[in-house]
Amino acid sequence: MRRGFKKSINWNTARRNGVNFAFLKATEGGDLLDPSFKSHWRGAGRAGMYRGAYHFYYFCTAPEVQAAWFIRNVPRSAGALPPVLDMEWNPFSPTCAHVRPPAAEVRAQMRKWLRIVEAHYGQRPIIYTTPKFFSENGLGLFQGYDFWLRTTAKTPAEAYPGQNWTFWQYTATGSVPGIVGEVDLNAFGGSAAAWDAWVARRAAP
Repeated sequence: MRRGFKKSINWNTARRNGVNFAFLKATEGGDLLDPSFKSHWRGAGRAGMYRGAYHFYYFCTAPEVQAAWFIRNVPRSAGALPPVLDMEWNPFSPTCAHVRPPAAEVRAQMRKWLRIVEAHYGQRPIIYTTPKFFSENGLGLFQGYDFWLRTTAKTPAEAYPGQNWTFWQYTATGSVPGIVGEVDLNAFGGSAAAWDAWVARRAAP
């Protein structure tokens, strides 16, 4: 499950109904904190759910500033899933909507953020992206990273030919008991045993 900027959630109900992991929006750019992040982080943890935090990247703020903002707001917690870098074009920001660097610059900024955050948490971050952003910026060049791919109209194999993935966001209009309204739903790319092995390898000690 993917959650950000939303109302209260009954995490225990969601957990009882089969949700065993959630990625929570933490930060955007260099100065925006999701006002629900801290309560969602605590609630998911208390419900016994695997939880991770993600950062929505802005191209009008230096990657070092954005990494520092994420680190300032997201705790290092035992059992936490790796941090996530959310890379997509942002059409809504009044200041950043039209800032679209060339692909090589996009990748260079990503690498700076990824290196800083990995050094702090001791976990290699996950890269979340969309088909358009992935293809326009050559994100297939990032080797050794887990990818979380959004595609709601096609399968990952159709939308991202040849690209390996760990998580697939397959809908933005899901329904989960304990959450009012629509929610993003995601699948892990493997069996239950593979999930257990991935968590054992990638969750924070």
